Amino acid sequence: MTAPRAARLRPADLAAVASAGLRARRLRAALSALGIAIGVAAIVAVLGLAASSAAALQAEIQQLGTNLLTVANGQSLSGAPAELPAAAPAMIARLPGVTGVQDTGTVGGVRVYKSPLIPAIETNGLSVAAATADLPAAVGAGLAQGRFLDAATGREPVAVLGAAAAQLLGIDRIQPWLRIWAGGQWFYVTGVLGHAVLAPEIDSAVLVGFPAAQKYLHFDGHPSRIYVRTAGPPGVTTAVDGLLAAQASPENPGLVTVSRPSDALTAQADAKGALDTLFLGLGGITLLVGAIGVANIMVISVLERRSEIGLRRALGATRGQIRAQFLAESVLLSLAGGAAGVALGAAATAGYVRARHEALVIPAEAWAGGLAAAVVIGALAGLLPAIRAARLSPTQALWRS
Repeated sequence: MTAPRAARLRPADLAAVASAGLRARRLRAALSALGIAIGVAAIVAVLGLAASSAAALQAEIQQLGTNLLTVANGQSLSGAPAELPAAAPAMIARLPGVTGVQDTGTVGGVRVYKSPLIPAIETNGLSVAAATADLPAAVGAGLAQGRFLDAATGREPVAVLGAAAAQLLGIDRIQPWLRIWAGGQWFYVTGVLGHAVLAPEIDSAVLVGFPAAQKYLHFDGHPSRIYVRTAGPPGVTTAVDGLLAAQASPENPGLVTVSRPSDALTAQADAKGALDTLFLGLGGITLLVGAIGVANIMVISVLERRSEIGLRRALGATRGQIRAQFLAESVLLSLAGGAAGVALGAAATAGYVRARHEALVIPAEAWAGGLAAAVVIGALAGLLPAIRAARLSPTQALWRS
């Protein structure tokens, strides 16, 4: 007479049995799942923040354009700043593919204060620069308040502040009587620029017109930085890039520095990527700690439930079914922690990007990878305890319980 075959344990029944085992020890299961949740949340948050920041950066680059080139005076062999010819902007404007040229000139030896009563040593690191009238449009910086320089105000003691310069001077509102002390005389403030992403050197500058700088601040009229906009496909910008140094200073092209500001933003994103890798590593370590916690609770669970194992074996449960039960408990525990971690990481990412007014982007590999990692960790952590539980015979389990 052959022994009756054991009933098959359907997936639904297996899930019910596994969840019942976890519900019987809810606090312990929740604490064990917490380690998995923290690790998965860290991974989802890091990948989500990286993707959101990258998307925001790409949108900003697309909005500002990659067709801006800057020409700056380099250094001579003696280490002193080289001087760009006064005619350099006009010569650059003749290049094919160039659609706009604006420039600034550093006015040396001029300090800026909110009042002449402020001690001379408290300069706040502000600089004074002469600027052409269409500079904001060229560098993609809007006006936060007031008006920029024009043909009329560019000849008078009138100034426009960069975003950081306004903060350092304690100016948050443009008034008709507002003025600052620069170069030993008053300059009226007519506007404040927004943050110049592609030209951060403008943020801490006080801008005046070229004629006013020459008349009131003894400026020599030579530009120190030229902003060049190009038209057409990226190849045009590359071609203009190769010609700018010689066009700006035919006699000393080696003393001219040419750069593309959008490349600096891309480099900034790459630097953030290195930090993202570090945080991903920390998240992986947290997952490892969580896996140890799950393995620990499953080992203790096997020791505490010997009577249950013996009774199920006496009623006909096979070793495979016992093994599947405890393995399913481990996977279900880790999966619950992984799901909580995905929700927590997504919520943290959403809160951060909302505060920065950026679009929320959570790549599929972030949450899918987090859940997959939780399942794999649960399977590995519960494998040994499940095997130990399956090896118990009915008499041995009931006798020791």
